Amino acid sequence: MTVGDMLVATVPMARTLNLEFLETTAERAVVRMPDQADYHNHVGGPHAGAMFTLAESASGAIVMAAFGDQMSRAVPLAVKAEIGYKKLAMGVVTATATLGRPVADVVAELDEGKRPEFPVSIEIQRADGAVTGEMTVVWTLRPNA
Repeated sequence: MTVGDMLVATVPMARTLNLEFLETTAERAVVRMPDQADYHNHVGGPHAGAMFTLAESASGAIVMAAFGDQMSRAVPLAVKAEIGYKKLAMGVVTATATLGRPVADVVAELDEGKRPEFPVSIEIQRADGAVTGEMTVVWTLRPNA
């Protein structure tokens, strides 16, 4: 089962929005949201909440791909998120997430008994390539008790 398959199976909101996990590696996660009238805003594009969920889902996918092997000893949790809406989004939108710290550095902190934090940056784009939003989610790996 891929990370994307697992997230669709275990995260109801990913299923609700019909998110498509196109790429899920420790280096990059790419998630697409189809154009769906039920999730449009007042100007006919994807609602801001749907775009937030798309971007947060891409960040979760890269976290699972990068740190899935650490789940027996730590739980990934989003600490905070900030999003900026740059241009009008219309139609299909795609979120691309990248890790802001090397995996080895985060795992080394976990090995030291710390609760590491690390940012994930996400770009949201329309089909024409225009960046419609940018988001940063700070994640932590909370060691199991």
